[in-house]
Amino acid sequence: MFRQGLLKEKRILVTGGGSGLGKVMAERFAALGADVVICGRRREVLETAVREIGEKAADGGRASFVQLDIRDPEAVEAGLDEIFDERPLDALVNNAAGNFLARTEKLSHRALDAVLQIVVHGTLYCTHACGRRWIASGRGGSVVSILASYAHHGSPYVVPSAIGKAAVKAMTRSLAIEWGKYGIRLNALTPGQFPTPGATAKIYPVPGFVDQIVADNPLRRAGEMSELGNAAAFLLADEVAFINGEELVIDGGRWLQWASVFGRLLDMEEERWQALEQARR
Repeated sequence: MFRQGLLKEKRILVTGGGSGLGKVMAERFAALGADVVICGRRREVLETAVREIGEKAADGGRASFVQLDIRDPEAVEAGLDEIFDERPLDALVNNAAGNFLARTEKLSHRALDAVLQIVVHGTLYCTHACGRRWIASGRGGSVVSILASYAHHGSPYVVPSAIGKAAVKAMTRSLAIEWGKYGIRLNALTPGQFPTPGATAKIYPVPGFVDQIVADNPLRRAGEMSELGNAAAFLLADEVAFINGEELVIDGGRWLQWASVFGRLLDMEEERWQALEQARR
């Protein structure tokens, strides 16, 4: 389905689009003809990203940026006014997030807020600002929010992020119902391991840890960036506009394996299997 011009003339805002997975998705959108706007706090990062995204654009795709901090509701409103004054958005990708590995009892309230203000408040500010404008103008829109698998089952050592992503999932499903009558649909995308230098350094600081996670994946590999970009483009495409309130997991089946009581038996040695079968007889 990823034909040339799939997203042609769509205007898409990607929060946190200056680096990491946000930039990957923005590049794919522009390559499919979209008018991409990225936002973030660091101007120099945004300027570099816009130039690199523009180099990969095709079929009329282009890139621009708005510098803003999504934790600040007034900054979000001003930034969205600037964007919509030029041309209304067709879609929003809530990608910006904060996370780090820590023992929860060691966290200060400032550390908790540092994550929740981005993941929960920032995501809601951007979604609310876009939704209000779409409803007031009588035009539809599409929102894709990036989740994490532990929004389902929780996870130690990233508790603020797990709480935040679970809240974003609830927002997605709630507004998919409430705003559907306005032609606004909301979906979520849950990536597995797509290693990036920034996230890897913060979340997987132990040498060899990423290799172990990859080894634990049913497909025995990490995700490829092109696969993530395609998944996000799929959810935004008009060809699947009846998808609403859903979550697309792209992780090679890893969360299903880890959620399974017996998933760890995939690597059990042959000798132990034989012993188990003998005991059963």
